[in-house]
Amino acid sequence: MSILIYAESAEGKFKKVAFELASYAKKVAETLSTTVTAVTVNMNDASELSKYGVDKVLKVTNDKLAGFTAKAYADVIKQAAQKENVKLVLLSSTTDSLYLAPLVAVGLEAGFASNVVGLPVSLSPFQVKRTAFSNKAFNITEISTDVKILSLGKNSYGIFENPSAATSEDFSPSISDEDFGVKVQSVEKSSGKVTIADADVVVSGGSGMKGPENWGLIEDLASVLGAATACSKPVSDLGWRPHSEHVGQTGKPVATNLYIAVGISGAIQHIAGINSSKVKVVINADADAPFFKVADYGIVGDAFDILPRLTEKLKAFKAQNN
Repeated sequence: MSILIYAESAEGKFKKVAFELASYAKKVAETLSTTVTAVTVNMNDASELSKYGVDKVLKVTNDKLAGFTAKAYADVIKQAAQKENVKLVLLSSTTDSLYLAPLVAVGLEAGFASNVVGLPVSLSPFQVKRTAFSNKAFNITEISTDVKILSLGKNSYGIFENPSAATSEDFSPSISDEDFGVKVQSVEKSSGKVTIADADVVVSGGSGMKGPENWGLIEDLASVLGAATACSKPVSDLGWRPHSEHVGQTGKPVATNLYIAVGISGAIQHIAGINSSKVKVVINADADAPFFKVADYGIVGDAFDILPRLTEKLKAFKAQNN
């Protein structure tokens, strides 16, 4: 009996969440005295997974799976789990995996716990800690089914190298035409140096930036920090920034190590979507902005004065410490 993970990838590269999932699975596997198997889709080279403890890779290569289709991918994972006789399937909390998890759970008649933020609290009974109420609380969930499925909250465990001698095996699951009732017509992707999904640091701007012509201040700070840029809902609604940069409960949720909010008042939907970030820094001219109530650090002042000075200080610091 091994643990199965779905190692997500895009454009021939593994997503960062795949390595976090592998690190988590390896630690659980050590406790259970078992091994970690990963299933990949259309990845020619999966050797990188062995750095994080994966013992075996099931490589699925199929042109029909070039575009993500939840039902087809769920069938792949289900058949991989059945082939390996696994009792624990681990998925990430990306948009794709949030679609996959319930479908896989139904296919395997498995109990499913989402937003898991730590190693199992108990193995008998099987209990895990999860976030609840838009990350405002935690609960302990018990899964009593024979097969169990967990989705790991992004950036909740970390990435740890634990090299193993992984073996690789071609796997050809049965995929029917019924799996492709939904077809991908086109995919529009945002461009940028760092994506929000993979970023450890996010610099986000709100309507306090006063217009798209001022976004260079956000981008300059993000560049120094190696961060992704993001925005609040009003900014994307106004067309200042693409919708792909909208973070929050109604946009993309983020769980970064550092989240810097500039000129964002802190609507409840925005805070709910970034609340899992470990350190939150707020820069706002309004001392009564709601965001300050949840911030770890706050700066009251004019962003057009603070951002250039902060960026220059960080550049000088990096120059002295490189």
